[in-house]
Amino acid sequence: MIAQSLLRVDGMSEQDQPLVLPNDEFNQQLVSNVHPSDWVNPEPTRRYNIVVVGAGTAGLITAVVAASLGAKVALIEKHLMGGDCLNVGCVPSKGMIRAARAWADLRKAKEYGLHIPTGVMYDFGAVMARMRKLRARISHNDSARRYTKLGVDVYIGNGRFLGADAIQVTGPAGDRILTFAKAVVCTGARATVPPTPGLQDAGYLTNETIFSLTQLPQRIGVLGAGPIGCELAQALARFGSQVYLIETTHGIMPNEDRDAADIVKQQMVRDGVKLLCCGKDLKVRKVHDGKRLTVDSHDQQHDVTVDDILVGVGRTPNVEKVGLEAAGVHYDKNGIKVNARLQTSNPNIYAAGDVCSRYKFTHAADAMAQIVIQNALFPHPLGLGYANVDALVMPWCTFTEPEIAHVGMYEKEATQKGFEVETYTYKLDEVDRAILDGDEEGFARVHIQKGTDKILGATIVAAHAGDMISEFTVAMKAGAGAKTIAGTIHPYPTQAEVNKKVINLWRKAHFSQRTKNLLVKLFAWMRQ
Repeated sequence: MIAQSLLRVDGMSEQDQPLVLPNDEFNQQLVSNVHPSDWVNPEPTRRYNIVVVGAGTAGLITAVVAASLGAKVALIEKHLMGGDCLNVGCVPSKGMIRAARAWADLRKAKEYGLHIPTGVMYDFGAVMARMRKLRARISHNDSARRYTKLGVDVYIGNGRFLGADAIQVTGPAGDRILTFAKAVVCTGARATVPPTPGLQDAGYLTNETIFSLTQLPQRIGVLGAGPIGCELAQALARFGSQVYLIETTHGIMPNEDRDAADIVKQQMVRDGVKLLCCGKDLKVRKVHDGKRLTVDSHDQQHDVTVDDILVGVGRTPNVEKVGLEAAGVHYDKNGIKVNARLQTSNPNIYAAGDVCSRYKFTHAADAMAQIVIQNALFPHPLGLGYANVDALVMPWCTFTEPEIAHVGMYEKEATQKGFEVETYTYKLDEVDRAILDGDEEGFARVHIQKGTDKILGATIVAAHAGDMISEFTVAMKAGAGAKTIAGTIHPYPTQAEVNKKVINLWRKAHFSQRTKNLLVKLFAWMRQ
């Protein structure tokens, strides 16, 4: 159940006003930082070196780094500075997931020889209040006043291009027209809503509204078993919700390594998630006691009633109402079209982040912002020396328990690209620290180009996979191969030892019988 009180952000149309629920001291602090109601937009300078539209991760990084280099920068945000990551994504979700994991650990305390008194309970309202408190604390880093102190002209309002080198900002105190040498569109993406019959009438939650909950839904349907759906479905199930996770494909996280996704699926089922995969003919209807879902899964029809529905089927780029046509910027349903330099069809306008990237991650937006700064502010003759988005080595992680982290290519992908691949897998139940922690389900898997020690990709399924994948990422970025990891000392006992152990499988496989026979003869001779 969502609290009925809300904060309305001034200077916006009724349709565009963000609703920040509930109206407590933490959300008041959040809004005062990232969309202050008393904000007065500055008078524009004659011409900006760069204007940034959208103050999510890509926009914030672009603006602050450009300003630190001495450029005159304008940053425009109509909603909440910090974007999805701070307000409705990474920050609130990880706060909620951490609390759910603590409760899950408490429930399995007997496995560790601990006896917890009966009657111990959790308070979901307090869990969400903690999340809001921490989000408000972190929001200072993305605040309008902080960025102003760092030399950025911050404009609160809707930005719309008037032409190839001008943009109008409509704010609470009137319009401002900004002219620029370069511009960057960082307007992000929003939750995709599928055309499921009856969904609009019944009502639903997305990642943009679920973190306003103050009471736990006793029954909830989750549409989509990708990263967002899986993370939140598991967290809600651990708190005691009856979760029905509906996915059109088989299993969960269809883009991940199948063995890795299956391990997470098994844990989610143990946590109480009811998975209805291969779901077909989904229909929704509002009924007196909730929302009725009917769906076919594996040739069996399911008819369930829930209190809420969470939609997590993907992201849709925000390309509307920005005036991209007036600026000569081409786009389609997948977002703004950019080249490898992140340059749009208007060579003076760039794009970064979710609005143009298939990698819809905060760290991807950060990396793309760095590329924009280099290419937009430091042009190179004949195109030499430009930063290239295609050269990024992009890791990612889904924060279920266990986590799934990946970097580079999967085996099938590498094979399709013409590589001969050797794949090695080392299970966590053979790693001492994982055994001691009770985190034995998982593995590290690495794909190496045959005949070399070049790492093509890696997947880790573990409690701390997101932290552990960085070793492979650094190696791939630096062009260091499997031999470098094999020769690196790893502290004992850590779960990250699995990285070296999986590489040792490759090293052992390349220790030929012929070499061993020669060494046996050498050692025999040395004994004479």
